Amino acid sequence: MSLIAVIDFETTGISPGQGARATEVAIVLLDNGQVVDRFQSLMNAGAWIPPFITQLTGITNAMVAAAPDAAQVMREAARFVGGTPMVAHNASFDSKFWAAELGCADLPAPHAFACTVLLSRRLYPEAPSHQLGTIVGHLDLPRAERAHRALADAEMAAALLGRIQHDLRTRWGVADPAHALLMGLQRCARPALGKWFAQHGAAMAKATAGV
Repeated sequence: MSLIAVIDFETTGISPGQGARATEVAIVLLDNGQVVDRFQSLMNAGAWIPPFITQLTGITNAMVAAAPDAAQVMREAARFVGGTPMVAHNASFDSKFWAAELGCADLPAPHAFACTVLLSRRLYPEAPSHQLGTIVGHLDLPRAERAHRALADAEMAAALLGRIQHDLRTRWGVADPAHALLMGLQRCARPALGKWFAQHGAAMAKATAGV
């Protein structure tokens, strides 16, 4: 299985399209489900942090004022990730900030994102919620002491991804739940999962027989 980079941003708002900027980024690098490296940094994008965001994350305007320039941080983050495919919890949020902040640093963002929200909705429909803290608790995974900080949330999302990949192997018979398979799975409607797994298994058996 190839490397996967699990990312989380803390930001000043919900959308870069509305002028929000990142205040912190963290990336957890997984190899075969095991954490092999981490990257984390506050970042100064010159944006004001509203009080309710500070209350949620604990990140203050003074903290980001003393942090490295956002473009510098994103250049380091891009080097850290390289061409590794990416995963985030609620990837529609983090992928937009990844692309926007890389764009501000004049860097491309060619990375494909898989989403642990979409995946957990398909594999664990009985969960009371698929918010990160709730699904982590539902699956009895390790919880971070300080949620809503980038590294803590990236660590929890990485643990969730590891559980998803484990269950795909043991419950669904997927020998190699790599990033490409996760991308396909998250696009599959929940009622069609059984058929999707059967087709995947048949395709894998055919490929193996043809080797």
